[in-house]
Amino acid sequence: MGGWNWFCCGRSVAEGGAVRLPEPFQLPAPLPEWPQGSPLFLCLFRCPEFLCLLTGLIKDCFHGYLCLPSFINSIAGGDFARGMICIGELDVVNITRFRSIWSCSEATFYEPDDVPVGFHCLGHYAQPNNRSLKGFLLVAREVTSKQLTNSKPALEKPLDYSLVWTNAGLSEDNNNECGCFWLPTPPDGYKALGYVVTKGPKKPSLEAVRCVRHDLTDACENLSSIVNLENRCQVWNTRPCHRGVTGQGIPVGTFSCETNLGGSEESSIPCLKNFDSNLRAMPNLEQIHALIKHYGPTVFFHPQEIYLPSSVSWFFENGATLYKKDVKMGDAILGGSNLPAGGTNDGEYWIDLPDDDRNQNVKVGNLKSAELYVHVKPAYGGTFTDIAMWVFCPFNGPATIKVGFASFALQKVGRHVGDWEHFTLRISNFSGELSSIYFSQHSGGEWVDASDLEFISGNKAIVYSSKNGHASYPHPGCYLMGSEKLGVGVRNDVARSDLSVDSSSQYKIISAQHLGAAVAEPCWLQYMREWGPTLTYNSRSEIDTVLSFLPFFLRFTAEAIFDSLPVELYEEEGPTGPKEKNNWKGDERC
Repeated sequence: MGGWNWFCCGRSVAEGGAVRLPEPFQLPAPLPEWPQGSPLFLCLFRCPEFLCLLTGLIKDCFHGYLCLPSFINSIAGGDFARGMICIGELDVVNITRFRSIWSCSEATFYEPDDVPVGFHCLGHYAQPNNRSLKGFLLVAREVTSKQLTNSKPALEKPLDYSLVWTNAGLSEDNNNECGCFWLPTPPDGYKALGYVVTKGPKKPSLEAVRCVRHDLTDACENLSSIVNLENRCQVWNTRPCHRGVTGQGIPVGTFSCETNLGGSEESSIPCLKNFDSNLRAMPNLEQIHALIKHYGPTVFFHPQEIYLPSSVSWFFENGATLYKKDVKMGDAILGGSNLPAGGTNDGEYWIDLPDDDRNQNVKVGNLKSAELYVHVKPAYGGTFTDIAMWVFCPFNGPATIKVGFASFALQKVGRHVGDWEHFTLRISNFSGELSSIYFSQHSGGEWVDASDLEFISGNKAIVYSSKNGHASYPHPGCYLMGSEKLGVGVRNDVARSDLSVDSSSQYKIISAQHLGAAVAEPCWLQYMREWGPTLTYNSRSEIDTVLSFLPFFLRFTAEAIFDSLPVELYEEEGPTGPKEKNNWKGDERC
C-alpha cells in the first residue's frame, strides 16, 4: 500500500495578482506494505468472556502450547492503515487530495477531492502559503447496519448558510475573485463542523457539506493561527479539547474562523467523537514493530557530550543503588525486581549512583548498551497512534548560560542523577503515515510536522539531543531557553556527531495497553519514585556570580529572565520515571 500524497489542483487569484500555491509534501520514501491483522475477532479479543472461552479452547486443542497473547495479537490490527475507520454511527475516511478554492497572499483554502461515493464533506481546509501542502479532511457516512442509539440520523444537510467574512469591496478584486466564508446553519440538534469557502458571493449548495448530530461531537480549541485577514477575520487550526489516552475527540481537519478578535481559546466549531471503544484501527504488535523499523529516528548526541545514555539494565548491573529514607546503606538493584512498585512519589525511596570506584564510569553512561523504551498509546480517539520513545541517561550534566555574546559553563546548575527524556511519533491510523514528531524540551516541547523534519535515511527522521541536558530538537544549532531576542538564557546546543542511537533497531516496547497482555511491562516501569537523590544547596548563587559581572543596565533584565525559567533547573533532584509523567496518559505538553 502506498502512502498518502498531498495533492491540489487549480489556481486562485487574490488581491489583483497570481498567488503561488503551496507545493504538496511527500515523505522521502514510499510506505511499505504494512502487516495486516485479521478483523474477524477485532471486537472480541478484548472481551474477558471471549478470552476465557478462547483460553479453554486453546488448552484443549493445543495442550497449552499456544501462547494466548501472541494469538490475540495476531488477529488484532484489522482496521489499521485500511483507509477507513468506524467511530460508532459513522464511518470516516481521511482525504489528503484537495482542490484549491481561493487564495490570499498568506493562505489558501481548499475543498476535498475524490470523495468516495456515499461520503460527505464536513467543511473546508486552510493552510499558510509558506508551508508545504500537508493536511487532511475527514469525510463521513452513516453506518446503516449499526443499531442506533438515537432516532435522528447522524448526518443532515444544513438549512442555510450565513456569510461570516468576505473581502468583496475591500480590495481591488472583482466579485468573481473575492473570497467568502460561510457557516452552515444546522438543523435543531445538529452542529456544523467546518466552514465552506467560495470564490465569489454566490451561496454554497446545501449539498456541499453535512452537519453532525450534536451528541456525536466533542469540543475543540484554537491551536495556531493560519492567517489574519485584514484584521477582521482570524483563521485558526484547531484540536480537540479532550486528548490523551482516554480522549475521544477526533480532529476533522477543518478550520475555525473568528471575527471577534478577542483571542478566545475556544473554537467556534466542534470536532467528531469516537464512540467505538474497541479502537479497532490501532496497530497490533507486528504492525508496531514495522512502524518503528520504518520510522525510528536516529538520535544524535552533541560531539562534546560527556553524559551519554545507557540501557536501564546496564545501569542496574553496574552498581545503581536503591536507598530508603532514614536507612544509611542502600541495596543493589536486582534487575529492578526489588524496586518498590506502585504508590506515589512520597520521598521514601530514591535511586543513586554507586558510591565506589564505579561512580564516574556509570555517570558517563554506556552508548553501546543504550536502547529506546517504547510506549504505544492511542491519540485523537484512536485515529492516530502515538509512539513515545524514552531515552535514559544515568546523569544530567550542568548547564551553560548565555548572556549577550558571552557563555558561562556552570558547575552545579542543571545537574542531577538519572535523566528521562523522550520524543513521540504521531502516526495516522488511516494510512500508517508519519504525521509529526513531538520533541520534548525540559518542561515543555513542540510538535514538528513531518514536512519540517530532517530525514537521514528513507522516512527515518533525525532527533538531536542537547549537550548535557538531553532535550530533543529537530535541527542542529543553539536553542536558548530564555530570551532569544536579548540573547539571554540557558544554552541547548545540538549537532550531529559519531555519538548516536538508531531507534529503529535499538528499542524495546515496554507498554501498549490497547494490546492487553501482549506486551509485558518491565518491573522497573512500576517504580514511581525518583531516579536520583535530592541535594539541597544554593545553586542559584552560581548564576548570581555571573550576573554580578554584567553592566548594571543588563543585569536586572538578565536576572528577570533567569527567574522565569523552570524551578527544576535550580534543584538537584532526580526525575520520576516515564509512567509518572503526565504525558503517559495525557497529551504532550505544548
